[in-house]
Amino acid sequence: MREIREDGKLPDVGRRRVGFLFDVDNTLLDNDAVITDLRVHLRAELGEADADRYWAIFDGLRAELGYADYLGALQGYRSAHPTDLRVLSISRFLVTYPFSSKLFPGGGRVLAECARSGVVSLLSDGDVVFQPWKIESSGLGRAVEGRVLVYAHKEKQLSDVHARLRCDHYVMIDDKLRILAAIKAEWQARVTTVFVRQGHYAHDPSSVALFPEADLSIDRIAQLSQHVAAILGKVSAIGLA
Repeated sequence: MREIREDGKLPDVGRRRVGFLFDVDNTLLDNDAVITDLRVHLRAELGEADADRYWAIFDGLRAELGYADYLGALQGYRSAHPTDLRVLSISRFLVTYPFSSKLFPGGGRVLAECARSGVVSLLSDGDVVFQPWKIESSGLGRAVEGRVLVYAHKEKQLSDVHARLRCDHYVMIDDKLRILAAIKAEWQARVTTVFVRQGHYAHDPSSVALFPEADLSIDRIAQLSQHVAAILGKVSAIGLA
């Protein structure tokens, strides 16, 4: 098993017919549960008012950056409250959090099953420190043998994804229809999109209604194992595998 390489390159597997690209938050890992625990810890350590100040900074950064930046929000809180050393407890909570305990049931089995049919990689959004740490400490990085890609906006970096993970066809698994729709618009027939209805984004009717349906929708990540053969059959039928 390999960890994420420091040079940013993926382990070379040569050109493959099919690449399975898995999102992380609320696809393989219950990030909503992580946030719930963080909210409880913030209220306990900072009190309601200061916890709300942290989340206001967090929401502002997310609107600006387009992704969740927990450490950046903590740094922003510290800048506004330079003598509040309670931030050290929050930092400790984040970097020691047991992310492996929040993996969705069956996700590891699905990764292993997909690896028998193609190359498997994680394709995630996030900051350059906390998101890779979350992936490694949860064991997901090892589960995909170091094939981990983290961008600020992954749907805008598909040419780089293809350059690093050379496949004839991709299967993108994500909890956000917005992401799946953007990837489908660029890759079209080269990608099969799988919508995993887990987490608050997937259950937000106003958000879901804005985008076309994915090629496949499932309620839980574990259900993907029931569809791998059918996905590969469709890929074969259009002459890509």
